[in-house]
Amino acid sequence: MEFKEELKKKAVLVDEALERFLPSPDTYPPLIHQAMRYSVLGGGKRLRPALVIASAEVAGGAPGDVMPAACAVELIHAYSLIHDDLPAMDNDDFRRGKPTNHKVYGEAMALLAGDALLTLAFKLLAECNAANPADVVRVIHEVAAGAGTVGLIGGQVVDTFSTGEDIDAATLEYIHRNKTGALYRVSVRTGAILAGAGAEALAQLTEYAEYMGLAFQIKDDILDVEGDEKKLGKPVGSDIRNKKATYPALFGLEKSKEKARSAVESAKEALSPFGKEADFLRLLVEYVIKRDF
Repeated sequence: MEFKEELKKKAVLVDEALERFLPSPDTYPPLIHQAMRYSVLGGGKRLRPALVIASAEVAGGAPGDVMPAACAVELIHAYSLIHDDLPAMDNDDFRRGKPTNHKVYGEAMALLAGDALLTLAFKLLAECNAANPADVVRVIHEVAAGAGTVGLIGGQVVDTFSTGEDIDAATLEYIHRNKTGALYRVSVRTGAILAGAGAEALAQLTEYAEYMGLAFQIKDDILDVEGDEKKLGKPVGSDIRNKKATYPALFGLEKSKEKARSAVESAKEALSPFGKEADFLRLLVEYVIKRDF
């Protein structure tokens, strides 16, 4: 399997679906729908929806059956980035090489666009008609938890109020496993649950997702120190300037790279019970550690 080609195929399917699911730019009131589309359709690797699809495939499912859920997770991701970039949070001017949402549409519209994307995500989850209704309800519950105060929001809160503070390794891991890792965990579990995965397979896939998400965020921290600004599409060094809690700040660059590699190996080990059907997931976690943007 050629990973980048397979990821591109999945991304194309997701982009086509997002175009269908998002309100058109001229739907009244047009400004909110234009702001929503600006952030969602403005690029991105589509790793989270790809994980939904890939984990469903491991469990014997088909991409089309889980596409509403895959897009829902991407909408939640997009909402979190819009809000993260706001002046009250990270105060970023650029995202993926383009002005951030609030720089184009203003802070009030950016807040509303994020709210609207989060709301639309749950509408899409409820429309997963190909799955067992009980599994759809279970997924809605898990996504809500993963996006809330025991997941994404909880990680953001601790991250925000740890800025400039001396924190220990346990607190840093909590931030990363929730602020970033929660959506990866939700993505993998969503696809697997909707495809009818058994308890043992779901447990192994969940373990994979935990380590994969940790590796991703450590790599993000590393790229903020030594990444290429042109490839990243945003200024490097923002974590240092904002006095954010990061792995390089706590452990140094080399130790952080070791921890990222260890997380990748643990993620791949979690997939050992599976065969070729999990090759995309194996290649994805390697991509996470080797990426330069």
